[in-house]
Parts: sequence; C-alpha cells; structure tokens
Amino acid sequence: MTRLRPRRPAWQRALFWIFFLLLLAVILAAAYAYSLTQSPGGKAYTLEITPGDTLAAKASELQQKGVIKNADVLRLVMRQRGTAGKLKEGLYDLPADQTVFQVADDLAGNPRIPTVSVTIPEGKRLKDLPAIITAAGLSNAVAINAAMRDVALSPAAQAGGASNLEGFLFPATYPFRPKASARDIIGAMADRMTQEFTPARVAGAKKLNLSIYQWVTLASMVQAEAANTGEMPVVAGVFVNRLKEGIALGSDPTVAYGLGKDLPDLDRSAGDFTKDTPYSTYTRMGLPKGPINNPGEAALTSILNARLTTANGKAALYFLHGTDGTIHVNNDYAAHQRDIARYR
Repeated sequence: MTRLRPRRPAWQRALFWIFFLLLLAVILAAAYAYSLTQSPGGKAYTLEITPGDTLAAKASELQQKGVIKNADVLRLVMRQRGTAGKLKEGLYDLPADQTVFQVADDLAGNPRIPTVSVTIPEGKRLKDLPAIITAAGLSNAVAINAAMRDVALSPAAQAGGASNLEGFLFPATYPFRPKASARDIIGAMADRMTQEFTPARVAGAKKLNLSIYQWVTLASMVQAEAANTGEMPVVAGVFVNRLKEGIALGSDPTVAYGLGKDLPDLDRSAGDFTKDTPYSTYTRMGLPKGPINNPGEAALTSILNARLTTANGKAALYFLHGTDGTIHVNNDYAAHQRDIARYR
C-alpha cells in the first residue's frame, strides 16, 4: 500500500510561494536593469558640452537621441565611477550601438575641442582682415577693427609709435574657438608676429640701422613689390642700398597705401604720384610712415639677407619686373631705362 506524504502546512506553502515570487521579481528586475544598460541601437552622435551644462540635461539629451536607453542609469554609472561632475567643455563623438558603460567611458575622456580655421594670406592690409575673419563665422567687423587699433597687443608696434597694428599681424592659418573674441583673434596674430622678432634677427636689422618697426615697414614694401619669394632678397637689396645712398625709394605700393587705393587703381595722369602723403616714397625721402601691409616670414628675412649687388658687383639701385618673367637689376639709371624700353 502506497503511503501518502503528508501535506505541508499552509504557512510553509505560502512562504515558498512568497520566496519564489520575490526571487522571480529580483530576477526580472535585474534583467530589466541590465536591459537598460544595453544599446538602444541608435546612431552615432556628437554631444556638445558648453559652460553651465549639467550631466542631468546631457543624459536626457542622449536618451532622447537614442544613444542610451535611460538617462538615470547613465547618471548612476557615472556617479559610481566618480566621473559625474567631470564633463569637460567640447565635443564628444559617441559611436553607434554602445552600452551605457561605454558611453560613460567616452564621457570620462577628453573631448574634441571645436575650432574654426582662418587663413590670413601674406601681404593683406588691415582693411582686408575683417572680411576674412567674419567670413569664417568669427566675431564681427566692428570688434575686429577695434582690436586692430589696440597697439598694446604688439610691443613692437607700440614702441614704434603706431596707431594700429598694420604690419604686426602675422599671415598664417589659425585655429580659433568658435566664440573667440576679436581681441583673442587679433592678439594671437600679433603674438605670432612677435615670435618672428628673435634676438638674432633683431640684431641683423640693427646692423642695417633698422629698428623693428622700420624692419617690418621695409619688409611690407618688399612683400608688395616682389613677384615671388625668390625676388624678395633682390628687391630688399635695392631698397637697403637706396636708403644708404639717400635715394628716394620710389615704391608704387606705398603711394597706393597713402591714397587709400589698391595698386591697380593708381592713376598717374590724375597726379597720384605727385600727391604728398606720409606714405609716399616718391614725394618723401626714406621709409614711409609705417608698414603698408602684413608681411610674411620670407619678406621679413629677405631684409636680413638682402642681395646688395648687381651681377657686375656694383650696388643694386634699380629693379624692373620684366615681361620676360625675370627681375632686372641695375646700378645706374641709364641702364635701368634701357631695360624698361626692352622688357616693359
């Protein structure tokens, strides 16, 4: 005869089911919590952090964009890791299909700093720069013009008695933060030019009896006159020799600058070359009042490496850009006139 097992008391059965249901609830809760850490299958996303942004707001943004499933889970993970308060300003490039732990790792790293590149070509005048800078989406013309009048940004310009920073903003490509101020932008260019004034170069200019301000002024003339960098030492040599000999420099670009014109707009028949301005090197002896553009490194160094003699060893006093594509240099005016008749 089969003996029947005695039934467990009702309280034991109830306790079993309570334990079972609790265990099931824990398992389901754990499974749900785990699911919240997994990728929702969203696309790659770039998160921008700006000053004042909070983790809560940015976590909610990531949830809305489908990068993570739950903002609170991301915040919890980052709090546990001690990185919740360490978001840095910049751009975080978050790949697609990441777990919340991977996203937290990304946000604990260093962001990509957004920059805008601006290229200042050699030989540009101050008047040209606002359009170039604002075209890149930076600052505004009014603020840029004001900054370019702040000669305190360049000790050399200030020492030369300049009224603006013409000549002292180095031509180069610069990366700027999108919200960089005009003073930051112009200051960076002025600082870069100051780096060109090394002790050795300043000493070289001094040997030519040129202050830094005069050196930059002469370099700006070479920048405007030379057709290429190869010609620069030749043009520089002629100007240096003319200064030594006390001969008027006779540079057309200085006339144009003094009249507020571009070089192609000069009109000899209108008397442009006889109109006196502090920049005209036809009506006045010596260097113009100041730089006529912003010269590059090649123009600056050409003064220090000036080619002072002609092919026959005489002092170079005249140059001509010939229609044959070469520069012709002479010591005497008669030979220069012959070259004009032959090559212009």
